[in-house]
Amino acid sequence: MAALIYLIDTLLSLALLAVLLRLLLQWARADFRNPLVRSLVQLTNPLLVPLRRLLPALGRIDTASVVVVALIALLRVSVGTVLGGIGLPPALLWVELALVQLARTILWVYFVAIFAYSLLGMIAPGTYSPAQGVLSSLSEPVLRQFRRLIPPLANLDLSPLWALILIQALLLLLP
Repeated sequence: MAALIYLIDTLLSLALLAVLLRLLLQWARADFRNPLVRSLVQLTNPLLVPLRRLLPALGRIDTASVVVVALIALLRVSVGTVLGGIGLPPALLWVELALVQLARTILWVYFVAIFAYSLLGMIAPGTYSPAQGVLSSLSEPVLRQFRRLIPPLANLDLSPLWALILIQALLLLLP
C-alpha cells in the first residue's frame, strides 16, 4: 500500500508542478516560443484546454490554470489521507493543507529557479540556452526586488543569496 501511495503522490506532485510552472511562467510573461516552455504547454494542454472553454481568463489571470492547480493540490492532500486510512479531513483543514502544500511548492520552485539561474550565470556567463531563458523569466522579477534593496558589492550581485535565504526562512515558517 505504501508503494501505491508513493506512486500516486509522485504523479500528482509532478502534475501540480507542471501546471503551477505554466501558471507562474504566464504571470512572469515568459517567452512561450522557448522550446522548454512549449513542451510544458503541450504537456499541460490536455488538462487546461477543455477547462478554458468553460472558464474564460480574467485579465492576466488564467482561471483554468488556477482551478487546475487548486484541484490537484486538494486531490493530492485527499489521496494521501484516504489511502493512508485516515479518511477525508474536515473541509477547512483540507483547504489549509492544500494551501500550505501549494505555498511550499511555489517557494521550492523559486528556490530551485534562482539557484540554477545564479549557478548558470557563474558557469557560463554571457551565453544563452533555453533553460537560461526560462530561469531568467522566473527569477528576475523576484531578484529585481532584492536588487532595489541590496546594491552590488564590488560588482558582485548578492541578491540571489539573500533571496535564497529569505525563501528558506519562509519554508521554515510554514507548518
